[in-house]
Amino acid sequence: MEFYKLHVFLAMVAVLFLFPVVHGWGLDGHYTVCKIAQSRLSQAAADAVEKLLPASANGDLASVCIWADHVKFHYHWSSALHYIDTPDNLCNYQYNRDCKDENGVADRCVAGAINNYTSQLLSYSKGSDVSTYNLTEALLFLSHFFGDIHQPLHVGFTSDRGGNTIDVHWYTRKAVLHHVWDSNIIETTEERYDDSNIDELVDALQKNISTGWADQVSTWESCSGNKTACPDIYATEGIKAACAWAYKGVSEGSTLEDDYFLTRYPIVQWRLAQGGVRLAATLNRIFK
Repeated sequence: MEFYKLHVFLAMVAVLFLFPVVHGWGLDGHYTVCKIAQSRLSQAAADAVEKLLPASANGDLASVCIWADHVKFHYHWSSALHYIDTPDNLCNYQYNRDCKDENGVADRCVAGAINNYTSQLLSYSKGSDVSTYNLTEALLFLSHFFGDIHQPLHVGFTSDRGGNTIDVHWYTRKAVLHHVWDSNIIETTEERYDDSNIDELVDALQKNISTGWADQVSTWESCSGNKTACPDIYATEGIKAACAWAYKGVSEGSTLEDDYFLTRYPIVQWRLAQGGVRLAATLNRIFK
């Protein structure tokens, strides 16, 4: 049975390389978060990540960081784990109130998922023969969900499903607001500033982390109360950013152009950087 499960998992990973995927906080955003994170791992964490990654990843966490989006179609139960719905216009987040799925089942949201997969990975030190979890899947889910929780509209309003039902134009193209933040802002940033090269975006963010944002990094990395991961902090930041930047000035049918892009792309870059730094810090705490 374990042999069968391994082959099913490897087959699902292989799907990533057979079919095209959307760009944004789909491929490029998640790639960026994981690329930043892997560059900041301690030796112990780097060794553990390399051991847990599927062979097809060739040691590159970023190459499979999108996996959790693809397996939603196989693991239907996982769909609710990518986001949090909060009450409309309150612009705040409370775990006990908001971390539930559409059926009201508690803990089924991206914050709950981060807690769950962090807990699973903590069993790594006991040895794979002792752990009852699939720690490869736990690593890939956790890495992906760190990206999701840092996308502001993954902690959005309930009635519009995090901006998924708000139709807009991104310049001349039809889009929904959620997709603007998942994809369009990053794509436009790459086109204008990075020669449409995701690695140039990663390099630019790495430089900002070590220079302009250097005084913030220790705060990003910290986790109160000796916790291993602090998703409630990230979600609280997310809904505040959604209200202040994503939703602000947008209504059904809005055309979003330079005024919106030029003031929002720094927020997207900031959140990508935070996600990468925090994922690394969390993995370093898990695999210490």
